[in-house]
Amino acid sequence: MDTLRRRSRTALSAAIFVSAALAITSGLAPSARAQSVAEFYTGKTISISVGYSPGGSYDYYARVFARHMGKYIPGNPTVVVQNMPGAGSLRAANYLYNVAPKDGTHLGVVTQTVMLEAPLGTPSVKYNAVEFSYVGRMTAVLETMIGWHEAPAKTIYEARKHEMIAGGTGPTSPTEGYPRLLNAFAGTKFRVVSGFGGTSEIMLAMERREVDALENSWNSIVRTKKDWLTTKKINVLIQAVMTRSKQLPDVPTLVEMGTTPEAKAALAFYTSAAEVSRSLIGTPGIPADRLKALREAFQQTTRDPEFLAEIKKSQSEFDPAPGEYLEDLAKKIAATPKEIVQRTAAALRAK
Repeated sequence: MDTLRRRSRTALSAAIFVSAALAITSGLAPSARAQSVAEFYTGKTISISVGYSPGGSYDYYARVFARHMGKYIPGNPTVVVQNMPGAGSLRAANYLYNVAPKDGTHLGVVTQTVMLEAPLGTPSVKYNAVEFSYVGRMTAVLETMIGWHEAPAKTIYEARKHEMIAGGTGPTSPTEGYPRLLNAFAGTKFRVVSGFGGTSEIMLAMERREVDALENSWNSIVRTKKDWLTTKKINVLIQAVMTRSKQLPDVPTLVEMGTTPEAKAALAFYTSAAEVSRSLIGTPGIPADRLKALREAFQQTTRDPEFLAEIKKSQSEFDPAPGEYLEDLAKKIAATPKEIVQRTAAALRAK
């Protein structure tokens, strides 16, 4: 009988505990439930940190997206751009990774080599590129090397026989990276002259016959030097993309010029930066539902009529790709065999 009473009291206590727990849980439910994406972004401001000064192509793409993307993000937050130049945009990349809140309110537009810098041993890198939240690529840029029409070599193949002076803007710049890689892996004879303040200065030096060659985006050349094309002042030597562009079907790619499988692998590794190009990235750790919303808003922006009209008016390149593509690319670059990375790094350091 005592045992029966004890069991009854135990059952009653358990029932009271469960009832109380349910009552407490029920009372907390309205305030503890997950906040929706729209609720989170309502009244918020999203900041896009651009790793360069105002006026360049990185800044342009950030601002044109900022003007149109907010209306497609649930809650319609305000989207603003702030410039954070320094260390070839790595200051902004380090800020996103280490300092900025990881809640989906801080994005960035940084160097197209953001995924290459750490593997190549750049000292100022303080991030793991695989851990960034990739929102989407605004455009890929068709990088080219051009030669002056009076230069010793008229094609990249002739540059294996004749020395060509290439203007450079700094040791980490593609203006110096591409000719050095071509020397190491394609057997060319470029001599890099560094110290130019920008590609516009190198263009002027070409006209003065002080240098023979220049690395620059094809779109920039088309927009700023149409007269060079109509008067045939330049020869396009190389294009730094994985497959030949429809705009330059007869110009070989950087990878094609590799003299061995290992050389082609090194050139492909460096060329992958062009696939990143002008991309919108976020901090690590953005909640999955917010990252999904940002990626969807990005894709909707790429189809927005007003946005497309603005891109067309500026004659800017436009070749978008989803954030998932960039996420996969970051993982592939990180998995590049160590020996390929080391050979690439050594070639870039060559004088």
